[in-house]
Amino acid sequence: MRRYGMLVILFLAVSLCSSAQEEATSQQHAWQAIIGEMMDDSDEDVAQWESIYDALCDLEQSPVDINHATREDLERIPFLSDDEVADILEYIYRNQEMKTTAELAMIRSLTFTNRRLLPYFIVITPVEKRSSLTLKNIIKYGENILTATGNIPLYERKGDKNGYMGYKYRHSIRYEYRYTDNFRLGIVGAQDAGEPFFSGRNSMGYDFYSYYLSIRKLGRLKALTLGRYKVKMGMGLLVNNDFSIGKTTSMASFNKAGTAIRPHSSRSSGNYMQGGAATVRISPCLDLTAFVSYRYIDATLNNDDGSIATILKTGYHRTETEMKKKNNASQFAAGANLSFMKSHFVGGVSAYYTSLDKRLSPNTNSLYRRYYPQGERFYGMSVDYGYRSGLFSFRGETATGSSHAWATINTMSYRLASNFTMRLVQRYYSYKYYSLFSQSYSDGGRVQNESGVYVGADWKPFGGLLLSYYADAAYFPWARYQASTASRSFDNLFSAVYTTGRLTLTGRYRLKKRQKDNADKTALIYKTDQRARLAAQYDGGSWSIKAQIDGTTTVFKERSNGYMASLGGGTTAIRRFAIYATCGYFHTDDYYSSIYSYERGMLYDFSFPSYYGEGIRYALIVKYMPTKRLYVMAKAGTTTYFDRSQVGTALQQVDASSLTDIQLQLRWKF
Repeated sequence: MRRYGMLVILFLAVSLCSSAQEEATSQQHAWQAIIGEMMDDSDEDVAQWESIYDALCDLEQSPVDINHATREDLERIPFLSDDEVADILEYIYRNQEMKTTAELAMIRSLTFTNRRLLPYFIVITPVEKRSSLTLKNIIKYGENILTATGNIPLYERKGDKNGYMGYKYRHSIRYEYRYTDNFRLGIVGAQDAGEPFFSGRNSMGYDFYSYYLSIRKLGRLKALTLGRYKVKMGMGLLVNNDFSIGKTTSMASFNKAGTAIRPHSSRSSGNYMQGGAATVRISPCLDLTAFVSYRYIDATLNNDDGSIATILKTGYHRTETEMKKKNNASQFAAGANLSFMKSHFVGGVSAYYTSLDKRLSPNTNSLYRRYYPQGERFYGMSVDYGYRSGLFSFRGETATGSSHAWATINTMSYRLASNFTMRLVQRYYSYKYYSLFSQSYSDGGRVQNESGVYVGADWKPFGGLLLSYYADAAYFPWARYQASTASRSFDNLFSAVYTTGRLTLTGRYRLKKRQKDNADKTALIYKTDQRARLAAQYDGGSWSIKAQIDGTTTVFKERSNGYMASLGGGTTAIRRFAIYATCGYFHTDDYYSSIYSYERGMLYDFSFPSYYGEGIRYALIVKYMPTKRLYVMAKAGTTTYFDRSQVGTALQQVDASSLTDIQLQLRWKF
């Protein structure tokens, strides 16, 4: 009977919704459409985008009180750069307060996209109405938020019949009690399809739980998080398991640095700390951040001596083999950052230490793994620095540690005119450098074995036209996966966005060349990817429509072409309902020319699927909002392939050419 438990819960949720009577807002989650416009059609930044998406979901639930915001508050918003943060604070200081979001147009450094996004993640409270963080106010004015999400596949994988230990449904539930943006107490339970529920090693129900208590702005205590959390120090060369900077869109805040901690309210079970972290103001210009963590981790163990071959972060525990790797090692970590900010200058020093209960001993027989971290104890230290004055800003970090090697990243932005900004990113990561928690800007996906220079520019020549371009050149001095010797890559992107009235036109072209081994591994050859996108969107207020064409050409040993044409639209004109539908036809020669396309969906449920072969994808989302505090959402999506009778491989194989999923979500504030 347990396998039908989630279906019963969701049925009761729908029944509850039908009895409510209040008017609702139709703007909830509308920021997802803007995010979709910004994503590139490749898979390289999916992990980064998923982290950003989780952070934005959190911010939607706990928006920043803009009139009472500190620099740290605004730095919680992923897409804001240091320049934009400083200019927002200066605007509020000069004008005492912001009264409407229309005033964001007065802040010159804010990009057009960020002006569209920011209203979804801030609230405007008059200065004199700010409530203090007291126990009485927390109890009296606090708010409960309950969110339940379920995914029901209308098909069976091979593993569902024989191989997976649990049923085919994926579901999660989260509860949070919050007061403004300064007090949060929550718990998340999550389960992937195929994982046991209330059985076996998951006798407590869900496969993964996250719990947290977060307090901010309590005297000298600027931030405190207990339970499970994420932490970022400097620019991420030492410690960063939160979102990272990227390069494909304006979401990439290249000169953003600083230390931040936030609760781990995601369903992801692979990248977080467990224990406590806090930031304390020592003086008006000096802050101290410290964290301590002890947690069990998933790992693949070597058969000969029981050492750790690989630390796993997938979070999957569907089969007996995967379940044996669950929590079979432990990790202790501690670190601190002392940061300084005065006038135009910022700086800081960071250090961390971590130890494992088993020796980390990866297989180094392959050349590209030769300098992977090995041992039981690791440490690192870094210094970060920066300067900002008017139109110019500079940030950087340099790190070393138990690897006895160096890594450095330095960024600069310069606003030559009110409508023209240039950015520069230089990085050097020794092939011997490593940190177990590092995550920062890179072309190869690791803070190791890379040096390069990025140059980008944004130009708004007139009215609603925004032109953006970047060029990134990287050199990898040591062997990499699929490259047996030193190699290079070149990446270029040009985009144009034109907005006139309610119409937005978008064009994008990306050219990327990366060296890889030829067929017999005797020489390096270039893999060349070209991707283009044309899109037109019209926002009619209570309705919208968007048409988009994506095309790709990949040359690597052979040429592969592909394209996808899609049409989507929605309306909020029907009282208490919001409806959105999309349909797309794709046709690619093979996997190399896959098309990646972001798809709107449920809150806290990031979807960035890839399509290859020939087929059609269509989806319908219906949201019923009986009150401002309650909604139920349903999504039905189908992918039909015209060129195959089976989809997937191994335990994920489905003996059908069409896959349909139904998703349900309930969100209730009380």
